[in-house]
Amino acid sequence: MSTDSRDRRSFLTALAASSAALAASGAALHFDAGTAHAEVVPPNGFSDAWLGKLTGKHKQFFDATTVNSGFPLVFAMNFLNSNNDALKLPDAHISAVVGLRHFAAPLGFTDDIWAKYKIGESLGIMNPQTKQPATHNFVYHPQDGDLAFPAAAMEKLMARGVQFTVCNVAMTALSGMMSKNAGVTPDAARSEWLAGMIPGTVLVPSGVMAVNRAQERGCTYCNGG
Repeated sequence: MSTDSRDRRSFLTALAASSAALAASGAALHFDAGTAHAEVVPPNGFSDAWLGKLTGKHKQFFDATTVNSGFPLVFAMNFLNSNNDALKLPDAHISAVVGLRHFAAPLGFTDDIWAKYKIGESLGIMNPQTKQPATHNFVYHPQDGDLAFPAAAMEKLMARGVQFTVCNVAMTALSGMMSKNAGVTPDAARSEWLAGMIPGTVLVPSGVMAVNRAQERGCTYCNGG
């Protein structure tokens, strides 16, 4: 079995366990007599508040399931720049979300998490410069040569109003998979990963749910790779 196949099989096994744990955590149900429907209140303080920031006339969701050399962020940058240059629309008229899920979820975490949990080595993510397993998150505060388009760095896109969501199910599965790299329990790893989320990113119950909510708010869909 190839390394990629083993990684995917391990991830899917962990994903199933994470999904079951999330369901077992018991998202509360509140019944609204006025509208006669049940509203699911997500556990762990999840919020849909990020959807309120989708105020642009033109809105797009970039669905990242793999790191893809950072190109999900490049696509978002291109969306903004194309509207700026071709149609002379300012960023305020444009809303973009990069959804980090599945194997792209690690892009939402700090360099300390990447180094301690050997994310690059575990997932076969190579540093664009050294061609060795990445030991830092090369889309966040990238070093020279990390990104083909430095303007697509996460902090630069955030400054332009781009939002980043991180899938809780993927985060739980991946942190559990890599807990042994840091010599900690899966629960301890998950806590560390939560603390190591890049400031400004939004934890969502699942990446697929974020896609749904964004599309319901008028976002078109773009596959980020």
